[in-house]
Amino acid sequence: MKAVCWHGSGDVRVENIPDPKIINPRDAIIKITSTAICGSDLHIYDGYIPTMQSGDILGHEFMGEVVEVGSKVTNVSIGDRVVVPFTISCGNCFFCNRDLWSLCDNSNPNAWMAEKLMGHSPAGLFGYSHLFGGYAGGQAQYARVPFADVGLFKIPEGLTDEQVLFLTDIFPTGYMAAENCNIKPGDIVAVWGCGPVGQFAIKSAFLLGAERVIAFDRFPERLEMAKQAGAEVLNYEEVDVGEAVKEMTGGRGPDACIDAVGMEAHGTDAMAMYDKVKQAVRLETDRPTALRQVIVSCRKGGTVSLAGVYGGFLDKVPMGAAFNKGLTFKMGQTHIHRYLQPLLDHIQNGRIDPTFVITHTLPLDEAPHGYDIFKHKRDNCIKVVLKPHAIA
Repeated sequence: MKAVCWHGSGDVRVENIPDPKIINPRDAIIKITSTAICGSDLHIYDGYIPTMQSGDILGHEFMGEVVEVGSKVTNVSIGDRVVVPFTISCGNCFFCNRDLWSLCDNSNPNAWMAEKLMGHSPAGLFGYSHLFGGYAGGQAQYARVPFADVGLFKIPEGLTDEQVLFLTDIFPTGYMAAENCNIKPGDIVAVWGCGPVGQFAIKSAFLLGAERVIAFDRFPERLEMAKQAGAEVLNYEEVDVGEAVKEMTGGRGPDACIDAVGMEAHGTDAMAMYDKVKQAVRLETDRPTALRQVIVSCRKGGTVSLAGVYGGFLDKVPMGAAFNKGLTFKMGQTHIHRYLQPLLDHIQNGRIDPTFVITHTLPLDEAPHGYDIFKHKRDNCIKVVLKPHAIA
């Protein structure tokens, strides 16, 4: 089969590799019909995620058709169309039983690696380094899905791949980011970053009852998409973010702030340059420009929701402001399984059409080009969907 393989920073290749096989009775094999490039894939592409190995298959947003099942998989049958949550969960541990699916205790075979860095291991993830299990990803023609009896979610007839593909990650991720804000009628929510997750956070904030959403980015096409969703948009290269938010909220600040950027945030001030220098010499792993702004901008007693991925260690985060303002922090990898049916209902009832975020659809063979235009924001690229069995 063909698959998108990582060979170092900025180096992804489409290669022919052996087809996956059933190795556990709870496995299934999926013929992938649609997959996507995620913003968090760019952290790997840029070389910021440790424990990657040359030849690792990328991708964690994918769906397709069941072509083989293990003996203990009874919830799906051969021929079923399914989406695959990017978090791999056993369904039986302490955390899965509490609906905290991305914290599964049993799905990361390399838990010892994560424990050294974090104290405890989260769930295994598809295509996201050996720190999170070393699982082959879904930017491929076929994939093995472990714990398929828990993870695979059947899609009803009448829905296209494009309508449901993002149930695998970015729609639930944006929704959980908004849900974590504990939105009440009349609330103002501010969103840093209008990439795909930020776009779904904006849509979700309105779905959950926000009165106003303020969104920041620097790319015109992203700002325009956010504006079309109803957000009040500002280019952070043209305004002082802190002053702008204050003015727009009568001096009080937003009730909740969502950081949909994460570890590779850009900025225009001296602190942003400081982060770049420290990161270049490996004295800091992440660039917390957006996180600093979120903390300072949020109103007293408000909520900070982190949807952007952070991978390691941050410098000069204003924890004094967070503490003295009494902020609540909510964050983490998304508990995808929790949201599958509720968000599918939103799609079926016409409350949201997730296809709005797609700007490019390419055959799998053109994945390197897809990574390039997504990374460098060329050709007004916001979201790339790959078709593994299409002919280039």
